[in-house]
Formats: sequence, C-alpha cells, structure tokens
Amino acid sequence: MPSPLLETISRHWGYDSFRPLQQEAMTAALEGRDSIVVMPTGGGKSLCYQVPALLKDHPTIVVSPLISLMKDQVDALIACGVKAAQWNSSQSSLEQRAIERELTEGKLKLLFVSPERLAMPSFRELLRRAGAHTFAIDEAHCISHWGHDFRPEYRQLKALREEFPDASLHAYTATATAQVRRDIAEQLALRDPLRLVGEFDRPNLTYRVLPRQDEWKQVVEVLERHKGEAGIIYCTRRRDVDDLAAKLQRAGYDATGYHAGMTQDERRKAQEKFSTEKTDIVVATVAFGMGIDRSNVRFILHTAMPKSIEHYQQETGRAGRDGLEAECVLLYSGADVVFWKTMIERPNEDGSAPDPEFVASSIRHIVDIDRYCSGTACRHRALVEYFGQKYERDSCSACDICLGETEDVPDALTVAQKILSCVYRVQQSFGIGHIISILRGEKTERIRERNHESLSTYGLLKGSSRNEVRDWIWQLINQGYLEQSDGEYPVLRLTPSSRLVLKAETEVRLRQPIAASKKKERARRMQPVESWESVDRGLFEALRIWRRAEAEERQVPPYVIFSDRTLREIARVRPTSLMELREVYGVGDSKLEAFGKALLKVVNG
Repeated sequence: MPSPLLETISRHWGYDSFRPLQQEAMTAALEGRDSIVVMPTGGGKSLCYQVPALLKDHPTIVVSPLISLMKDQVDALIACGVKAAQWNSSQSSLEQRAIERELTEGKLKLLFVSPERLAMPSFRELLRRAGAHTFAIDEAHCISHWGHDFRPEYRQLKALREEFPDASLHAYTATATAQVRRDIAEQLALRDPLRLVGEFDRPNLTYRVLPRQDEWKQVVEVLERHKGEAGIIYCTRRRDVDDLAAKLQRAGYDATGYHAGMTQDERRKAQEKFSTEKTDIVVATVAFGMGIDRSNVRFILHTAMPKSIEHYQQETGRAGRDGLEAECVLLYSGADVVFWKTMIERPNEDGSAPDPEFVASSIRHIVDIDRYCSGTACRHRALVEYFGQKYERDSCSACDICLGETEDVPDALTVAQKILSCVYRVQQSFGIGHIISILRGEKTERIRERNHESLSTYGLLKGSSRNEVRDWIWQLINQGYLEQSDGEYPVLRLTPSSRLVLKAETEVRLRQPIAASKKKERARRMQPVESWESVDRGLFEALRIWRRAEAEERQVPPYVIFSDRTLREIARVRPTSLMELREVYGVGDSKLEAFGKALLKVVNG
C-alpha cells in the first residue's frame, strides 16, 4: 500500500517513486518540523513543499523572488490538478479579492508571494485569518550575506518566527555551502531544523572548460552541436550580450538578448519567447535565469568566468533539469580574474569605498572559481568537493579532463623558464601582449624601437600561437610564478616562486587542448551521450509540435504540459490505451484526463 505522500505524487504528477531525500523533506513539512533542504537543480526540490501542502488542512505560503517564477510554478500546479495561486502587484484588486476569498475559505492549498508582500502587516494579518501554519522559503540562499545572490528584502523574513510562533519554516535552495546553511538557520530562527543536503553532482551534465581563444568560433561550435536544441549563452557585460546576440542573428541564428539594461517589457518578451519555445537561444547576463523553469535546456555556454562557483553551479544547473543529457561549456581566460577583482574593488556610486567584508568574501569566491577553471582535476569532483561532499568515482566520463580533451604541455618547465626569462630580460616593465610578441619573434614597430629583437629570449616560442602563449602566461600567474601589476597599464613581474622555476627546483604543469592530430577523436568525444535508445525520433518531434500547440492554446509554457523526458518515454513505448499511457513517467490523473485521448491520436497518427 503506497504512502499518502507517494499516492499524492502519483495521482497529480505521475511519478511512482521518491527522489533522494524527498521523502524525508516531505515528512518534515507534513509533521511541522523546521527544515533546511539543499538539492541540486532538477532534484525535485519544489515537490518537497508542494506534495505535503495537499495533505494539510491549512494553506502553505511559498516565498518566491520573481513574479515570472511564481507564475510558471502556479501554471504547472494547476495543470496537475492542484489548487494554487500567486499574489503580486500586477493583479487587479478584483483578482486579489478573489484569491483572498479562496484563501480564507480554505480552498487554496498553495499561495506564492514575494518577500516584499510578506513584509506588509496587512497581508500577514490576512494569513493569520486564513490559518497559515507552513512557510516555504524558495531560493533561501538569498537570505544570507555569505550567499552568492544576497537580497536585503529576504532579511525581513526573520519576522515570521515572531509573528507566527506556531508555524513551521522550511528553507529550500540548490546552492549553499555549510556557512550559508548556518546563516539561513540563524536568520530565520529555525528551531532544531532537519538539515538535508542532497548530492551536488549532476551526472547528466558534461562540463568543459576551454581556453578562450577564438570566442566566435567556439560559440558556433557549441551551437552546431546542439542544432534545434535550447541553450543559454552567458556574457559578463551588457554590451557583450548586445554584440553577440546581433552577430548570431546576422549569422542566421534565432537568438534573443536579455540584460538588466533593457526595459521591463523587453525583458518580459525575451523571457516569454524562451519559455514558450518560440526561440531556443538566449544571450544574457546573470540577470537571466532564476525565473526560468524550462526543463529541456540542452546547453549552457559561459563566454567568461562567472564570479563564484555558486553562480556557476546555479547557472549550469538550468541545463538538463529533466534529467536528460546536457552540456556546460565555460570559455576561460585569466583576464576574467582581473576583471572581477576590478569590479568588486571599485568605489560605490556615492564615491565611498566598498565594504571590506564584502570585498574579502567576493575575492575568496573569485579565487575558488579561478582555481576550478585552471585546475586539472575532474570537474564533477571539483564541484562536489567544493560543497563539502566526497566524490567516490575515479572518473566521471563527463568532463573535459576525464574525457581526455586536454593534455599536459610537453616540457612545461622549459616553456615556463622561457616566459619568466623574457619577463626578466625586459626588466619586468612590459605587459602580456609585448611579452608574447617577443617570445614569438614578431617584427613589430614596438620591438624594433626597443631593440628587443636582440634579446636572447626573442623567438623562443615562435612555433606557438599568441593564444597559446597568452594562456600559458595566465596559468603561470594563477600558479603564483608570475604576477600582474595593478593600474591602467599592468605589467608582468616575477614572484619569489619564479626563482624555483628558473633554477629548475620545482615542477611546473601547464595544460592545453589536445593536439590537432587528435581532433577527430576529440570531435567524437564531444558528442554527448544521449538517452535516445529505442525512441521514435519522428514521433518525438510530432509530440513536441502537438505540445507547443496545446501550450499556446492554454497560454502556458510547453514544459507545463509535459517534459521532454515524458515525450521521449511516450515515443519509446508507443502506448495504445489510456491505461498504458497512465504508466508513463510524468502522466498523472489530471493530465491523463486533459490530454490522454489527444496524445493517443498523435501516437497512433
């Protein structure tokens, strides 16, 4: 006999089992025990508060940071036969009165609100009248100063404990270190909370960190691997978003841009186009993503290093939410580190110095993500261990390191000695670009003016490209064998560790993409391992077309109807009856009733 929780999941969502830690998290919510739940994106975190809400006799209040995120969650719940609503400032007074009436009459199981709305005394009085006893705080890392996305309005949630002393509080997030988890518990004044931390690893994601050498070519290579599939391209600056989006459009790609400098209406339209699958490529700053619940994103491409591992984990976590394969590519340069440090240390708008504690914390985050990018350990292992967990596998078989897509630079010590010697010969007075020109034996006017063609280091790396030498220099900087001065015209300088290299008293390891002779093997490896076995691809595409039409008619995103995972399963088993269709992953009672006959018509086409 299935438990009430599992029976509820099956009836409304069409799943026949719990994911890791879901049962424990749901039981805590059902029994009214405070909890902190950390699950990776795609791990079924939302169900942890949605399912218990259906078994309670009072409403569950869900705190969510974005209106668009609330809307998508409410649409998805209604499609599953769950009575849910959101309360936001865009609604008319008539709509809000209708929600208030349903809330106080006990008809609503879940109500989604913003932290700002919850801070209003009149609204909290309404919740008291409605008998609210359960609060679920989504994106709970936003409450912590130590988190990667701190939002001051989340700090106001500490008032919930005082004003609703008998209520249970539940914090949910996908990314939180031990320090952030402690801060969440303290800020919300949680009472003996159950602490559940899921596996941070996302085995369906393939991670690649590549030296940023020819950005446009590298972007196109990723897009060509994912023709007809959805993806997000992250850029650091707004102008980079505008430039890349325009270039992609000129090249024939259906891409749209998104950043905070656009008008609210422009951002809404861009987000809506992506959510409704009217476009598959979004070029964006980090302003994009938190409100996106599209489950079939097949690639995430960062054109530069993010400012923390937490940001990277959250942004790459938007790929493969349906559990199917996806690729995450990061184009990296040591120059990204300089950029982020400059951004963090610049004065505030009023001219005051930035908060020292904020600067110190931010620098630590930059050092951590830089170490990840320049490291030579398995990417999955590095991410998992950053969040304090052990990675038991010897090889993930799903990152550039474990797939053998990078290799050691032959005789790296000699290469390093040539670079350091060049910096020494020019008396530590020139920047990266000029050092590269000398080492490659270039005949530039600047070299001739300074008679640098007579240096003993001139042309020592003439067989290497500028991009290769630049990447080696940044690796030496990251390993502490070189440093770059601050200022408008940064120059390269030796460090105390440089002497060990020049005297061959230490080992140096430099990495590079695999040699051109191995390109065919690399191309083969770059193809993601896909779960298409026995799937009728023609039927899958027909089902996608049907899903898009149904979504447009109901004015909801396509993934609210069914996920790609469910459509693939239907195209694999080709059900011939409603009973067989009900056995498919993701087909619950409400969706069977709403779409069953139409689906069978497509299958039997």
